[in-house]
Amino acid sequence: MPGVDFAAAGLLDGLEGQEREARINLLKRLAADGFAEEELKAAVAEDRLALLPVHRVLGGAYTASEVEERTGVPASLMIRIQRLQGLPEPGPDERVFGDEDLAAAESTQRFLDAGLDEETIVTITRVLGETMSRLATTTTAGFAAAFLEPGDSEEDVARRFSALAEELVPALSPVLLAAFKAHLRENVRRAVLSQAERESGQLAVEQELSVCFVDLVGFTRLGGEVEAEQLGGVVGRFSELASEVAEGHVRLVKTIGDAAMLVSREAGSLVEAALSLVEAVREADLPAARAGIACGQTTFRAGDFYGHAVNLASRITGIARPGSVLCAKEVRDDAEERFDWSFAGRHRLKGIGESIPLYRARRLSDQPAERGSRRRTADRPRRRAAS
Repeated sequence: MPGVDFAAAGLLDGLEGQEREARINLLKRLAADGFAEEELKAAVAEDRLALLPVHRVLGGAYTASEVEERTGVPASLMIRIQRLQGLPEPGPDERVFGDEDLAAAESTQRFLDAGLDEETIVTITRVLGETMSRLATTTTAGFAAAFLEPGDSEEDVARRFSALAEELVPALSPVLLAAFKAHLRENVRRAVLSQAERESGQLAVEQELSVCFVDLVGFTRLGGEVEAEQLGGVVGRFSELASEVAEGHVRLVKTIGDAAMLVSREAGSLVEAALSLVEAVREADLPAARAGIACGQTTFRAGDFYGHAVNLASRITGIARPGSVLCAKEVRDDAEERFDWSFAGRHRLKGIGESIPLYRARRLSDQPAERGSRRRTADRPRRRAAS
């Protein structure tokens, strides 16, 4: 873009001294790299001019049609994969695909040739996109926090961050692969393949599971009282604690802000994990946690679980008192001998229908002398929050 008057184009408005000089140097570099005037104007307006060199480092070299020519994967599927990953749909002439995308397309074709149907690939891609979006956001924030220095000019940021992207982004590949293989290995270790599934040649979509939700009480109110960084620390610590209790037969399905979802084929193991998480949250001096557990048929799809048991566990959590683990009767019956139970009344839960009896779980060592008397508590309705 030779001969462009940066000042006349409005690209230097409001800048003076060293800041203006740094902007001019950066604009010259970007213009030499082929960025159009409109791209520069948009970047200035959106306050991301310093990140354009990083974008170029991470940019692509091929259009969807060129990927199809090189790999045989239809351009329409490549574009669909982009959309499923939560990325903007590229135009026919946009070069958004890189060498990694060529390799990914070849792998996709190999999966199709091996017998995976397109809808299975679509489902995997959607889950991958959701996960990678979160990972990319976290990684970007981590890099900025680590390498942004006080007083940096736009030129400083552009040079340092583009160099880091060239050096460190390739180093992420083995990290991601190692993490994926580790989770895949653990998933296989926990998996059950029944005779009926082997005979039918299909995995059972529906499973009988115990489902638990744990959340932090008063987290929304806390958001208005503390700094964002401190709030993020609370969420991060809670997620760590939730991961730590997911062992043995218990699986951590997901964490969403101040809430965690866990499942298990064994009700007793899940109650134990919930009690441990509530206790760990208390010991970590976080806002009090509460848990709700139900069991029944669930439907597994795209890495998540759905169904009545999931909805019921969520509703139970919503009425549990801080510091408590509240369970449906079926959970209590399955794990009656392992814990100290107290009747918490019958409750009508939104969207569930009839009122249901709920029970609070405690460890046997809490109040062993009172276990029998609490179990004989009359089964009468209560209108207040469940204990």
